[in-house]
Amino acid sequence: MTEKPWYKSKTIWGSIVAVLALAAGAFGYEVGPEAQEEIVTAVIGVVGGAFAIYGRIKAVDKVK
Repeated sequence: MTEKPWYKSKTIWGSIVAVLALAAGAFGYEVGPEAQEEIVTAVIGVVGGAFAIYGRIKAVDKVK
């Protein structure tokens, strides 16, 4: 089995969004399945982009 960082796991992000949706429900907000999927997609995109930019800034080797 191959390994990957936790932040690349859709299962982890889905779980985080589900927990946040439950917490929001406790405060009277409703987050449906469609909205949860959109949130996961948006968060993965933002986190992935941020890590790519950070990695390029911190890199010491040139890209060929």
